[in-house]
Amino acid sequence: MTPTRRTVLLAGAGAAVALPSSVPANAASKTAAAPEEAVPEEAAPEAAAAKATAPSEAAAALQPYASYWYPDSLPSGTPGSGITWRSLKTWRAADDADLAFNAASVPLATRFTPTPPNTSARAGQARIQSLVSFGPTSGNPSQGSATADYYALTHWAYIDELVFWGGSAGEGLILAPDAPIVDAAHRHGVPVLGNVFLPPVAYGGRLQWTRELVQKDSSGHCPLAGQLVAVAAAYGFDGWFVNAETGGGNTALGTAMLGFLRELRSLAAVAGQRVTWYDAMTVNGTVSWQGALNTRNQPFFEAADDMFVDFRWTAGTLASSGRRAEQLGCNRHELWAGVDVEANGWNASVNWDAIVPANKAHVVSFGFYRPEWTRNHLPANRTPGEFHAADDRFWTGRSLDPSRPDGTDGWRAPAVSVADRSTVTSVPFASVFNTGHGLRWHENGEVMSDAPWNHLGLQDRLPSRRWVVRTEGRRPTVSFDFADAWCGGSSVLVDGELDEPTTVELYATRLPIGVDTVVELTHRTDAGSVNVELAMATAKPSRAGATPPYTFLPVNSVHSRAVNAVNGWQTVTVPLTGMSGTLHTIAVRLTATGGPVRWRLGAIAVRTAPPVPPAAPTALRITGATGGDLRFAWNPAPGDIRHHTLHRLLPDGTRRFLGGTCQHAYFVAGLRPEQGEQTTRFELRAVGELYTASDPVTVTHTW
Repeated sequence: MTPTRRTVLLAGAGAAVALPSSVPANAASKTAAAPEEAVPEEAAPEAAAAKATAPSEAAAALQPYASYWYPDSLPSGTPGSGITWRSLKTWRAADDADLAFNAASVPLATRFTPTPPNTSARAGQARIQSLVSFGPTSGNPSQGSATADYYALTHWAYIDELVFWGGSAGEGLILAPDAPIVDAAHRHGVPVLGNVFLPPVAYGGRLQWTRELVQKDSSGHCPLAGQLVAVAAAYGFDGWFVNAETGGGNTALGTAMLGFLRELRSLAAVAGQRVTWYDAMTVNGTVSWQGALNTRNQPFFEAADDMFVDFRWTAGTLASSGRRAEQLGCNRHELWAGVDVEANGWNASVNWDAIVPANKAHVVSFGFYRPEWTRNHLPANRTPGEFHAADDRFWTGRSLDPSRPDGTDGWRAPAVSVADRSTVTSVPFASVFNTGHGLRWHENGEVMSDAPWNHLGLQDRLPSRRWVVRTEGRRPTVSFDFADAWCGGSSVLVDGELDEPTTVELYATRLPIGVDTVVELTHRTDAGSVNVELAMATAKPSRAGATPPYTFLPVNSVHSRAVNAVNGWQTVTVPLTGMSGTLHTIAVRLTATGGPVRWRLGAIAVRTAPPVPPAAPTALRITGATGGDLRFAWNPAPGDIRHHTLHRLLPDGTRRFLGGTCQHAYFVAGLRPEQGEQTTRFELRAVGELYTASDPVTVTHTW
């Protein structure tokens, strides 16, 4: 199983592998023929270190990129354009010039499992691991980019572990995840693993790299195990996915790999990290994908936290694997059965009953390989809305409502089998329904930039059940919409006849209610007229699939396109008078008095006190400049800061949004003087959990 743009089949293997992202589709034979002796098996460590630290044009560039390494020695020759060859063995956090751009800042949130919205989704059984390639190995910007065309994953509620998939023999084999991805995942309680990829020889793999990874020092320890743990700690992610697919090994190498894996997991556990093993190398050092947990890979499974079972599984091998795991005193759901969706997405042929049978206990868990198909299969001119429609179809199923699964759908979507999770457990809580990408950037109902963008670190905690709609009438369309927003790039749009009162569920929560608790709703009616109510439940549903016991609170009287605030947006504060205990469900009920209706939800907040702006960051400075490319850094303010926003102050007195980030450094490219200016002033603000912004701190750049 290799990082891929194009899937091919190894002769006699029976499973999909693929060309590395740096190798053209017509270059497989050339890659396979790369001479193994080009980098001697016993290359001097000094020579490898010299290569690793040699300067390059890419290293000198201002644009920071996601990091990737080789274990120690580097390929012969010179790297391709835009590629920087680095050695993990020589990495030091103190020498990492891009660490401030790449280190995640959001801690891993605690999750709970609410009562499932249907009777088939189960808690405490099958889980999901997702292997995703968000971008190329090299040239992958650290903090988003100037396009809305991005795999903006939002269905975190069904995922238990995300693997930052990638790596290639010509670029690097060990990948650290982008900080924005880690921040978004952590906000939803999902750990993220970096990838250690040792590719097949046919795709440039060299057994020397495997030997270097597991090599011991004079004290009997594996130094690269310590390096991997140190990288994950410095970068703020949660561990490693180890995928050893380079053939040609022997029992001695298999024994060395097992020792390495045990040491890696031991060190990782102390650091609060995880290790997943991929079913490829066996205990005798050869690569032989088993499609099962058996004697040939059992020691690796026992040494790791869990194992991804190769796609060769059958119903019989998964059943025996689950039994073997339990005999070892392990949880059978620590086995991820590979489900390859890279080529066909929800049209993939999957024996679901072998993994998550409908009428029996789940056999094992499953792992999606490359679910970013939901974006990649769309035409090149795809829009964010089209992507999210496809992604909802993948994760929720054909019905697009997890409370009423379509039993005739051949694709058994996660929402059908796996109970969703939530991290909404404390007040204050707020969301502006920002998906982490958009066609424009909005602040308080006004467009502050008309440039497309993506940055997953700016993503909100989003509704986990998309979309539960309860009505006796026609079901409206509910979606993330990118035509307008209150803040960020998106809002929730409800579009339809609404011929009966319609309740749209938003969040499953465990929020304490006090005497001063209020809910703020920012919304707008674009067409028709509609009465809006909050639907709040202070008790759980009586059973799986049941409707929560809602209490309805009026938000506003009937209105039609009323302009009571900026661009028609209204913000209404609703006290939870008479309610107490714990808030378990937040929803809205819409009753149309004239239709069709287009109603937009821009923000929601639950709080007990008026929002107070956070303290401002300090010491904003420009740490590097080449033409219009600038690196910024600052000292964060104390307290709970959600993210920072950077604006440019234009000569006419207006502000333009340049970007936002959860980190304490930011890069901006392609700026130019405007309106004859000789200097440009930049403003940085801290943004709190309730989306209040601090006073600005400024810095000036002279052109």
